[in-house]
Amino acid sequence: MNKADVIRAWKDPLYRATLTPEELAQLPDHPSGVLEIQDEQLRGVAGLAETTAQTCTEFSFNNFRRCCPR
Repeated sequence: MNKADVIRAWKDPLYRATLTPEELAQLPDHPSGVLEIQDEQLRGVAGLAETTAQTCTEFSFNNFRRCCPR
């Protein structure tokens, strides 16, 4: 697998899904590594705070589009 294909496999989940098991086995680990965090750690970092405005979430859900300007 050439360098461009390796990078594409790291970045593109659709492309990665097309790889054979043999190709996946040859794929090197992503340089950023794997991040595993426990729920308790995540709650501690977030402080149990809501990160999205409730009205924005409801509007997005009901209308299937963004409610917040870019």
